Amino acid sequence: MQLTGIHHLTAVTARAAENLAFYTRVLGLRLVKKTVNQDDVSAYHLFYADGLASPGSDITFFDWPAAPERRGANSISLTHLRVAGGLEAWCERLDRAGVRRGEPETRDGRATLAFEDPEGQRLALVDDGGAGEAHPWDRSPVPAAEQIRGLGPIRLSVPQPERTAAVLSEVLGMRRERAFDAPEGRIEVFAMGPGGPAAEIQLHADASAPARAGAGGVHHVAFRIPDADYGAWAERLRSRRMPSSGPVDRYYFRSLYFREPNGILFEIATDGPGFASDEPLETLGERLALPPFLEPRRAEIEAGLKPLGIAGEI
Repeated sequence: MQLTGIHHLTAVTARAAENLAFYTRVLGLRLVKKTVNQDDVSAYHLFYADGLASPGSDITFFDWPAAPERRGANSISLTHLRVAGGLEAWCERLDRAGVRRGEPETRDGRATLAFEDPEGQRLALVDDGGAGEAHPWDRSPVPAAEQIRGLGPIRLSVPQPERTAAVLSEVLGMRRERAFDAPEGRIEVFAMGPGGPAAEIQLHADASAPARAGAGGVHHVAFRIPDADYGAWAERLRSRRMPSSGPVDRYYFRSLYFREPNGILFEIATDGPGFASDEPLETLGERLALPPFLEPRRAEIEAGLKPLGIAGEI
């Protein structure tokens, strides 16, 4: 029973229309699910992913009217997005869009390009060498060979890394593979399942003041499991006395939530049923999708949402 990689990462935006334009038009990702936060139906929950809405490819956003994040410790501080090279082309693309970025450099043995979205979300493209499957979106403004292939390593910045490391290894079964030096300091790398950039967590010792959650910050990170392992993972958390949400059915996947000792929210999520459960793969993200238990409230929910403005629809 192993985690198989990163499932998704969920962040916060206070400007949903601008967020949608940036992630689809500049980064070239596909909007694969336009729904609402199931615990706060006044807020959009937007999912961006590859052409097939593959698990492990989606970065998602809650649309909350929040002040900007105050950066600091006890947070997810960097999200990598995998590409198969083409960083020079990406530099040109980001420059045309006026995106704040760094210069291509080698980090942890991989070519990397750091940049920020319009709200200061800290992102980096990482060259994964073209390993594994790729599912380009045929309507992306980014050429297929240069498109984002999925999520890469996720960095945690915490004041007590040894406590987080114990959860990563002893509860979640990750293995410490190596460490490398970055401008921020020493970074330890933990791997899941097959390893590689789609299945890594980076752990950074950060003694700064705790972050304050807000727009441009990350809400949580989710790890992938096969559907059949869901019950066993729920039992594992119980047996390890990890306080958790217990089973939560998100309709598109099933989840378990818990906080590690430095306060970062983790989710364990199944690969299925997937985003094509309630709409055809060809038209994902084109209408507001609601899980069955919210469908009777559609009129109320739609009335409470502001137009996204990219195509004139909710």
